[in-house]
Amino acid sequence: MTIRILVLLGLLLTMNSEKAHGQSSPIRLSLADAITRGLENSHRIAEARAREEGARAAVTTADLAGKPMVSASAGYTRTNHVTEFSFPQPNGTRLVVYPDLPDNVVSRLSFQWPIYTSGRVDALERAATAEAQAAGADIDATRADLRLEIVRAYWAAVTAREAARVIEESFARAEAQLRDARQRFDVGLIPPNEVSSLEAQRSRERAQLIEASNIRESAAIELRRLIGSPQDAVLELTDTLDAGSASPAAAAEGNVADTIKAALAVRPERKALTLRMGGAEARQQAALTATKPTVAFTGGVDYANPNTRIFPRKGEWQESWDVGISVNWNFLDFGRAKSQAAEASAAITATRERIAEFDSIVSADVRQRLLDLESSRAMVSAAADAVKSAAEARRIVTDRFGAGVATSTDVLVAQVALLETELARTRALANVRLAEARLERSLGR
Repeated sequence: MTIRILVLLGLLLTMNSEKAHGQSSPIRLSLADAITRGLENSHRIAEARAREEGARAAVTTADLAGKPMVSASAGYTRTNHVTEFSFPQPNGTRLVVYPDLPDNVVSRLSFQWPIYTSGRVDALERAATAEAQAAGADIDATRADLRLEIVRAYWAAVTAREAARVIEESFARAEAQLRDARQRFDVGLIPPNEVSSLEAQRSRERAQLIEASNIRESAAIELRRLIGSPQDAVLELTDTLDAGSASPAAAAEGNVADTIKAALAVRPERKALTLRMGGAEARQQAALTATKPTVAFTGGVDYANPNTRIFPRKGEWQESWDVGISVNWNFLDFGRAKSQAAEASAAITATRERIAEFDSIVSADVRQRLLDLESSRAMVSAAADAVKSAAEARRIVTDRFGAGVATSTDVLVAQVALLETELARTRALANVRLAEARLERSLGR
């Protein structure tokens, strides 16, 4: 019996241990951790990297266009029967010059090596290299965009959590006030309408609490998607809104023109546009070489039965070879090369104008983000003073209500004012964080 009990206890302990291991522990997540996870698990970045690999493969293809090419071919042809053509010889035999050979088999190993292309191969290689480098810059731009999205989602989740916490505390205060009012009503100190007012306020705050909880979960869903975590994972966000900022954007001061110039120098989008403009210039040069001569070194080995290069023809396997230099010159193409060059020139102009537009956008964006950051910080200071004032007002009204010289309406007004100021402070802190993140993105950091 004792052994049975010990066995059952062991099984219960094992089951409890397995159950404990099966439960997923909360994921402690700082903002830096969220950014790292998001960049590692992003499908957008994986797509951009695949495009870069394709662009680098195109560079290899363009480089190999100037290398020799070796090819092999073979074929079989069945022809109709023909009358043999022959000459009589002094010894009484006949020399067959053109025999009847309906089965023709030919094989050839050939090579071609372009030794002069008027710069076309080099121009196409430069264009492909510029596109590959631009694809690399696109990865940096995609990474920066994703980082901003993660930062926004993280602070949105923290803001929703803080808002829910503020409403929870306000709801707890409303519950305590309602209990106190009911006790006062039971002893006849206040009329029933004051209890009803407090009950209505508690119901409103319960509805606000449910809405805030749903917003918090919605923000967590978006954050889980961005960092690549399962949707049933529990996130424990460790960074807070009112912590001191270590963001380099928070210290972006000094000459605004120098700040904008530095931003333009590091923005990956501008780098990609500049590289693509260089690629378009290289493609324009390549198009202009279409009417210039090219020279190639050619050769090959034939092994055929019969071999048509050997006279007289014989029904046996014979080999032959050839080497030579070929020149190709499309001196008249009725404007095809100029049309292709004009197309590339239009792409250059369009890209140049796009760069100028991008510069103006970045200049305006940096100025606006600096102003937004300054305004958000001022709002935080004002919201903190408002919370302090509302908390003091609520304390005084609560004391007056306890002394019987204030009504429940006064308490409700003070309670609502405190709740609104606390939520305003939470939103102001979140706006500072978002303003810093947007400024960092504008500065290309």
